[in-house]
Amino acid sequence: MDDVPLNTSPVTPFDVAIVGFGPSGAVAAALLGQAGLRVLMVDKSREVYGKPRAISLDHEIMRVFQEIGVADAVLPHTEPFAASEHFGADGKLIRRLDMLAPPYPMGWTPSMVFLQPPVEQILRERVLALPTVQVALGLELVGLTQDADGVALQLRADNGKLQTERSHYVIGCDGASSAVRRLAGITLEDLDFDEPWLVVDVLANALGLAKLPQTSAQYCKPARPTTFIIGTGAHRRWEIMLLPGEDPRAMEEPARVWDLLAPWIGPNDAQLWRQASYRFHALLATQWRSGRVFIAGDAAHQQPPFLGQGMCQGVRDVANLCWKLSHVLDGQANDALLNTYATERSAHVRALTTTVQHIGRYICERGPQAAAERDARLRLLAGGVVKSEPRQDLVPGLTCGLLSNRPHAAHGTLFPQPRVEHLGKSSLLDDLVGRGWHVVLAGASEHWRVRPVAPMQVLRISAAPLDGAWQETQGVVAHWMQRHGCCAALVRPDHYVYAVADNLDTLHQEIDGLRPWLQA
Repeated sequence: MDDVPLNTSPVTPFDVAIVGFGPSGAVAAALLGQAGLRVLMVDKSREVYGKPRAISLDHEIMRVFQEIGVADAVLPHTEPFAASEHFGADGKLIRRLDMLAPPYPMGWTPSMVFLQPPVEQILRERVLALPTVQVALGLELVGLTQDADGVALQLRADNGKLQTERSHYVIGCDGASSAVRRLAGITLEDLDFDEPWLVVDVLANALGLAKLPQTSAQYCKPARPTTFIIGTGAHRRWEIMLLPGEDPRAMEEPARVWDLLAPWIGPNDAQLWRQASYRFHALLATQWRSGRVFIAGDAAHQQPPFLGQGMCQGVRDVANLCWKLSHVLDGQANDALLNTYATERSAHVRALTTTVQHIGRYICERGPQAAAERDARLRLLAGGVVKSEPRQDLVPGLTCGLLSNRPHAAHGTLFPQPRVEHLGKSSLLDDLVGRGWHVVLAGASEHWRVRPVAPMQVLRISAAPLDGAWQETQGVVAHWMQRHGCCAALVRPDHYVYAVADNLDTLHQEIDGLRPWLQA
């Protein structure tokens, strides 16, 4: 992890430079490094931040972790996300969010809590093990200059020394105050949500754990809306709305924090781990690409944490962008493919942020009369009996970009990952077939003679033993195909469905429609 030596050659030595070694940047470096691309990873901080910030992830993100070879290492630092119960002004239940029922469609628990510092360290170690990735810590980006061949990055070491590196493309994963975004001249759109909150993390002892709720909770009380989250092990988190006139710094003082936690626990029940005040924003980049420069993660968007999707969004960003960069840099596609990154991710983030804002607004309601009306409305929508809603149903699919022009509800959704029998063992499909474009055939399509375009693989998945087919063990794909009225799916490298078909002619038409995108 030494500083990168000063580059004086006009030759562009790196395919992609990534600024920001947080979770999104680390995933991007791993995806690109696994593809054999030359990657420069830069971060001004030399160490992983030792306290938790992100606390939740989902099955789509675990599937990305699986792809980069860290899922098994990450798993011990996760636990299933307990149901979230929302209580109204009168203290009674108004909404309940939980997980999808098994069998789990992506092969992983749909919603999880996790401990960020060790997971981030695992991601870094994976990146450091890749021979084509060079990690340069203690370097701050201070300038960006683009030309026809690449980007020059001006970097200042923590000893004050300046150096320049060149790369064909740059990804800014450098957080909410992104230097990449600023230097690229990209602005943020305010989506009209700005509320002050205090986030408190504790490590509870046995006495404290016995006092605390066994589900996560959202207390939608006008006096002070508060969130309670069950983390991994003894980790518990509160997100507490600050009221007008309260000084955010003063509210971080331990004595004041314990006053706020008094309805649940006291100083004898837990150890304060972190207390930090934030403004929960809803912001979206007006553009995600400026020439050869891209932004991702908090550099491109910020949203309130009420669904716990902040880090997930950043990983989705780079999972979307990196396969496209790989295609372009490997000569499998032309530069126009990269424009679909902004089209797809901006629309997806805006849609999910709108959902989060809706939840945040009813949580943050401070008018007693309005809160009572909210509670009555939500109970009425529930039909008088509050039932569990799967959290993942609130996460949208893709609605635009590199998708079939033929309308279908399955287009832009995530294709499931079944468990399949292989050599007498049950394995997750991605571990056996790898990343890339896939034509997945099931049911009536299992014997179709398909004409794929490079670099597609044709996968045959059967619910029963069948020569030349992967036999799934839980019927996940069969159920998915039946639900969507199809028997074939054309799946992108990021597992999103480009198109589905119920006959061979339609499938070939969809494959032919992809040819212009997959030819340089």
